[in-house]
Amino acid sequence: MYNISGIYKKFILLLTMVLFTLLVPCSVLAEDDTITENTELDYIEESAYDSSTAYINDIEILGSNIIKPDFILSQISLKKGELYDKEKMQQDLKTIYKLGYFTERMKAVPVKNSNGTISLKIIVEENIPITDFTIEGNTVVSSEEILQYLLPLKGKPQNIAAINQAMEQINQCYYSKGYILSKIDSLYDDPDGTLNISITEGKINSISITGNEKTKQYIIERNIMTEPGSVYNENQMKQDLVRLYSTQAFKDVNRTIEVSKDDPDKYDVTIELKEQRTASVSIGGGLDSATGVFGSAGISDNNFRGRNQRLSLTGMVGSGVLMSDSSILRKVNYQAEISFFEPHFLNADNSLMSKLYYRDLGSYQIPLAMERRIGIEGTLAHRLKVNPRMSSTLTIGAEYIDLTEGDRNKVSNMYRMHGLNIADRAKELDGGFFLKVAPGLTYDSRDSAINPRNGVVASLRFEEAFGLNGFDKTNGRLTGMAKRYIPVGKKSSLTFTGRGGLKVHGAHMPEIMAYRLGGPYTIRGYKVNGVGTGTSFIMGSAELATPIPFVDKLRVNFLQNLRITFWVDAGTVFNPTIASTLYDRPNHAITAGVGLKINMPGVGPLSIDYGFPLTNPGPNGNRNGYFTFGVGDMMY
Repeated sequence: MYNISGIYKKFILLLTMVLFTLLVPCSVLAEDDTITENTELDYIEESAYDSSTAYINDIEILGSNIIKPDFILSQISLKKGELYDKEKMQQDLKTIYKLGYFTERMKAVPVKNSNGTISLKIIVEENIPITDFTIEGNTVVSSEEILQYLLPLKGKPQNIAAINQAMEQINQCYYSKGYILSKIDSLYDDPDGTLNISITEGKINSISITGNEKTKQYIIERNIMTEPGSVYNENQMKQDLVRLYSTQAFKDVNRTIEVSKDDPDKYDVTIELKEQRTASVSIGGGLDSATGVFGSAGISDNNFRGRNQRLSLTGMVGSGVLMSDSSILRKVNYQAEISFFEPHFLNADNSLMSKLYYRDLGSYQIPLAMERRIGIEGTLAHRLKVNPRMSSTLTIGAEYIDLTEGDRNKVSNMYRMHGLNIADRAKELDGGFFLKVAPGLTYDSRDSAINPRNGVVASLRFEEAFGLNGFDKTNGRLTGMAKRYIPVGKKSSLTFTGRGGLKVHGAHMPEIMAYRLGGPYTIRGYKVNGVGTGTSFIMGSAELATPIPFVDKLRVNFLQNLRITFWVDAGTVFNPTIASTLYDRPNHAITAGVGLKINMPGVGPLSIDYGFPLTNPGPNGNRNGYFTFGVGDMMY
C-alpha cells in the first residue's frame, strides 16, 4: 500500500519550492526599483551545494521573444564552461537591463545538475514593442524624412536609449537645416505600442527693427526675407543680416530672439542696427602706374536720402602715365565721374549702376596720341534664382572717343624707320561715336570678398560696339576670366587665374579698342603695354598670398589684411597692332616677382609689385624688371 501521507508531504514541499522560486526573483527588485551599480541581488540556490564552486553547464534565456537570446548571451560576461560567479551574474543582470529592451523584472536562477554543474536560467520580460508612429507639428521637415530616424525602432521592444538617440537625430536634422528653435514638445506611447511625437518648430511671432534713424524702414524690410508667421531659420536670418551689412549703411548688425509673451511656442525677433556715417568728402593724392602722381577730390553718400542708394562725384588730376615706354605721351591727366547705384531696381534680384564720365589723357594704346573720352552707361545686374552664386549683367552705353596727334615729327620718323606708310597713321587715330551693348555672366563662390582663400570667381562678357558715325567700325569682342582659390595652411592661399579675349568680328575695328598686355593689371614686371597690343590675347597667373610673419599677429586692422605675394605671370597677344610694330614689343612674356597687397573693403586690392621678365623684354623693356602700382583687381 502506498504511503499517501508521505507522498502528500513531498508534493506540498515541492509546490512550496516552486512557488518560492517564482515569487522571489533572483534580483529581488520590485516593479519600481532601478538597477544601479550599487544594487545588491540575491540568488536562490539549493542549500545542498555551494554554487560558487560549480561550473556552468549551459545558460538559457527565457522570456525573450523579439530580442534574440544569442544577442543577450553575447552581451554578458559569464560563459558556458566557466566557474559560476555570483558577482559577475549581478553585473550581467545590470548589463542586460541597460540594453533598454527589458523591464526591471528579471532574475537569474542557478539549477543544480546531477553531475555537480549548474544550468543557469536567466528570465527576462520585454518592454511593449513599438508598432507604429504618429508625428504632429512638423511643417518644414517632412514626415517621411523624420520617419527615417524612427523606422529602425519599429517591431522592437521600446528602448529608452534608442528612442532618445532617434529624438536627437530628429533635432539634429532640424538644426542642420537652420531651424535652431525647433524641439520635440512631447513623446508618449499608446497601449497598442504606437509612439506619438509632437514637434514645436519655433514660429516667429513678430520682427521688429531698432537703431535706424536715417535709413528708411522699408529699405531695411526689403532686405529681410524672414517673415512673421514663418518657422525661424538661422541660415536665412544670417543671409538677411549679411544683406543689411552689405548695404554699407550700418557698422553693426545683430539679432536677438525672445520667447513671445503672447504665445510661449512662438518667438519675437529684433534686428538691432547701428548706422554709420555714409556721406563723405575726400581730398587726397597718391601714385599710380596709370595716372602717375595724382590729386583727387570727391563727395559721396553710400546711403543717399536714406534709401541705400549710392551717389558719388569724383575728379582727379594726374601727372601722366608712369613706368611706360616712350609710346605714351606725357601730358596732364584729367578724369571726372559721377555715378549712381540703385541696389533694388524693380525687385530684390536686380541692381542698377549708372555713370557719366570724362577722361582726357595720353593714350595708353595709340602711340604719342592724345585721347579724350566722354561716355554714359548703365549696368543692370540680375541674381539668378537657379543658382544664387551666379548673376547676369547687361551694360548699355554710349561713348565718344576722340584721338589727336601728339608728336607728328616723332611718329613720322618711326613710321619711316619701320618701313610703314604714314597714311596708316590715320587708321591709328580712328575713334568715333559708339553705342555699346554688353551682356555678361558672373559666378562667385569665394569664401570672402576681402581675403578669399577658397572658391572660384569667373566671368564671361560679350561686347558689341556699333559705330554710329561709321557702321564699318562696328565690332564684337568676347572676354572671359576664371580664378581658382586654394587654401594653403591656416591663412595663406594659392590662386590660379586664366584670362582671354577675342575679336569675334569687325574687320575695321579701331586700334583703340585692341587688347593690351603689360602693367599692373595684366603682365606685371613690364611697363604699361610693354608686352604688346592686339585683337586677341590669352594669359595666366599663379600667385601665393600669405601674411607677413608676426606682422599679422599685431592687433591692427590694417595689418590683418596685409599679404606678401609671390607670383608668375604669362601671356601672349595675337594679331599685333601697328603700335606693337613701331615699338618692337615682344607680344609674349613670362614674368616672376614679389609684391605686397592689401584688400580694402569697397575699394578692392591695392598692390605694389616688383617683377622681372623671364623672356626677352624687347628693346624698350628692361631685363631687370619694374615696380608696378595697382588699385583694384586685374582686368579681364
